[in-house]
Amino acid sequence: MWDPDKYLAFDDHRGRPFFDLIARIGAESPRSVVDLGCGPGNLTEALAKRWPDARVVGYDSSPEMVEAAAGRAVRVELGAIETWRPEPDTDVVVSNAALQWVPGHVELLRQWVTALPAGAWLAVQVPGNFAAPSHELTRELAREPRWRDRLEQVVLREDDAVLDPTGYADALADAGCDVDAWETTYQQRLAGEHPVLEWITGTALRPIRAALSDADWTDFRDALAPRLHKAYPRRADGTTWFPFRRVFFVARTPR
Repeated sequence: MWDPDKYLAFDDHRGRPFFDLIARIGAESPRSVVDLGCGPGNLTEALAKRWPDARVVGYDSSPEMVEAAAGRAVRVELGAIETWRPEPDTDVVVSNAALQWVPGHVELLRQWVTALPAGAWLAVQVPGNFAAPSHELTRELAREPRWRDRLEQVVLREDDAVLDPTGYADALADAGCDVDAWETTYQQRLAGEHPVLEWITGTALRPIRAALSDADWTDFRDALAPRLHKAYPRRADGTTWFPFRRVFFVARTPR
């Protein structure tokens, strides 16, 4: 279960890669724009403002996220990324911080390229921090005896959940696209008593939260918090640096 309020607690930090991504899209008058994994729809609204004459639709697999988006001035539908297929007029596809949840998404990208109209734009951003201490410490704790049996069915993503920029560039170029691929590490300055823990609670820890009772979830957080504090020490002013690597690509289908 996704918690829209928890996710939006860091909306400024989560939004910056989105705007860096869509700045590289060169579409001028797209007919249809799709936002896959749109979450609560706050960033989908930016697509509607950029292309006011386009039909803009967001898709998300979380009922909670779709419900949270209901009051926004965009259309958001419930649906899994794996089952989505382009329409003949889909000129722009955006997926921001969502495909890392989809195993085998590189093959899905190839299928989209084949189905999209000529000259369509495909813009994707995924987290590239699965080898960071935030994730390594979480996996280490989940493997400890107290938690191993309770979390054995939980899939915690490893560093191979996404490709590096070259991997995506090769895959899309081999499919005939023009590709712009890059990566950025954002030094995010977080505040609060447990800033990194709160950040990953809204994303990486979601499968663990879903698998544990309320009491066990509190114990897991309490065990993880000091490890994260050690890995991400607080500055004298009370803030904490959280380096976050992101992988981007913008591809244009063959014309």
